[in-house]
Amino acid sequence: MGGLIDELVDLLNLETIEHNLFRGQSQDIGGRSVFGGQVVSQALVAATRTLEDDRHTHSLHAYFLRPGDMKAPIVYEVDRIRDGGSFTTRRVVAIQHGEAIFSMSCSFQTLEEGLEHQAVEMLDVPHPEEVEPESEIRKRLAPKIPERFRESFTQERPIEIRPIDPVNFFQPEKKPPRKQVWFKTNGQLNDSLPLHQALMAYASDFGLLGTGMMPHGLSFVDPQVQAASLDHAIWFHHPFRADEWLLYDMESPSASNARSFNRGLIYNREGQLVASVVQEGLMRVRRK
Repeated sequence: MGGLIDELVDLLNLETIEHNLFRGQSQDIGGRSVFGGQVVSQALVAATRTLEDDRHTHSLHAYFLRPGDMKAPIVYEVDRIRDGGSFTTRRVVAIQHGEAIFSMSCSFQTLEEGLEHQAVEMLDVPHPEEVEPESEIRKRLAPKIPERFRESFTQERPIEIRPIDPVNFFQPEKKPPRKQVWFKTNGQLNDSLPLHQALMAYASDFGLLGTGMMPHGLSFVDPQVQAASLDHAIWFHHPFRADEWLLYDMESPSASNARSFNRGLIYNREGQLVASVVQEGLMRVRRK
């Protein structure tokens, strides 16, 4: 398993090709285009490479502009917007074939003491050791998958996910739009907080868009469903480790105009809220 996370960490180790210019490769995890979480995490790494002080991400706001081509490298161009006394701002554009496929603004801050409160408590859910890994669920469903997609659907992944109440992708029931999963990296990491933040950014794109499909009894394997991330935002509240279990509590308060609005709260195992995520995505049912 350690090899899987090593491959992902290597994927985030972008090549520096010029001042403020970086190049990354892509990994096929079974989608039609580059996984959105990969682009967010690589863009965050590119922005972090331009920092001169010991500052950490406190927020990022991203837009997916075009589908990414998995066969072509992605060039990340970083604009150094501001270097202030406590905060640093960067803008990143991801480019393929001469066109922008993604843009992101992100802000960094020096860690400092301040007032604290937490108005939301983590749900009382089964411990991760009591929950079946999603990888095992996918293996059971493998016979229902067309052979050309079966390998990518059942492959082991660098992020281990354990859903509290799994959705049956092939016979989804209509349920309230809220779900929880435990997740962590499949292997140990070093102590670099920027690396842990980049890997959380990667993992935060798993499952969030599907939350909005739950009240409609839909899933991403339905050929009539067209779904894609439109934007993605993360706020980091406290330091954390991505190689220790985190609970991702997701909900979709609204869907309209072929768009699904989704948000999530991420807690460490002690119940501390470490990050908040918001995403809007395209959710369209094609006419037969």
